[in-house]
Amino acid sequence: MNQKPLNPITAQDIAQFQADGVVCLRGMFDSEWIGRMQKAVDRIMDAHNPLARPREVTQALGGTSGRYHINSFVWHWDDDFKDYVMHSPNAEIAATLMGADEVRVFYDQVFVKEPNTVEMTDWHHDLPFWPMRGEQILSVWVALTDVTHENSALEYIAGSHRWNKFYRAAIPDKDPNFKSTLEECPNFSELKNDPQYRFLSWEMKAGDCLVHHPLTVHGAAGNFSPTKRRAAISTRYFGPDATWDPRPATMKVTGDPQLPAGQHPSHDGVFPVAWRRAAAMA
Repeated sequence: MNQKPLNPITAQDIAQFQADGVVCLRGMFDSEWIGRMQKAVDRIMDAHNPLARPREVTQALGGTSGRYHINSFVWHWDDDFKDYVMHSPNAEIAATLMGADEVRVFYDQVFVKEPNTVEMTDWHHDLPFWPMRGEQILSVWVALTDVTHENSALEYIAGSHRWNKFYRAAIPDKDPNFKSTLEECPNFSELKNDPQYRFLSWEMKAGDCLVHHPLTVHGAAGNFSPTKRRAAISTRYFGPDATWDPRPATMKVTGDPQLPAGQHPSHDGVFPVAWRRAAAMA
């Protein structure tokens, strides 16, 4: 299993990430990682570990077909996921795109949409849901299956990370505990013909990844394929400029770090260092 990205991250990739708030990187994870993590996802979807944090979106919304499953902070209780967030190419990809000499793990998140799952991923951006602030925070969303527009490819709005907007957190299963007075994110699916927005979306092969800024607005339709699952792991990392910001209506972090607002969250037990430039050079 490769620890370094299989393909170089170019200056053009970095420039696209900075300008658009998202970039698609092709073929960064080898087949061993993909096979291992496909099996790990299958195993954890119905696990009853006390630290598991499943969200069964289809069930919560009363759906009658398919399954939209989300699980978060899996690396805290599953060894395959711990190895993946710490020793796969994820952290070096994050460091390269952020221009950071050190990155720490924030958390990991599994997304599975089985065939015939009609529930969409509402348009949103991530940062309002997180007790964190900063420019050096991002997500590495790795496709474990091939992704097509039929089976729920993600869509992004280019440059939306620079809008100076902070939309209300969008909770897939409509959890009422996340109440907020923030502005609701519009349904940009209804604005596809508006020339002020540039929509980005990629069909992907397993082992490709999307990397996005936490304020880049994105969403996805349901999985309308009758046969093809869409499965991915999104791992979130942060660099030295990130600060702790435990606002109301943000998620609870496994490990419950007690940190003062405004401090860099350098809690090694909860947010371990996954990559350092000096160590990588050595």
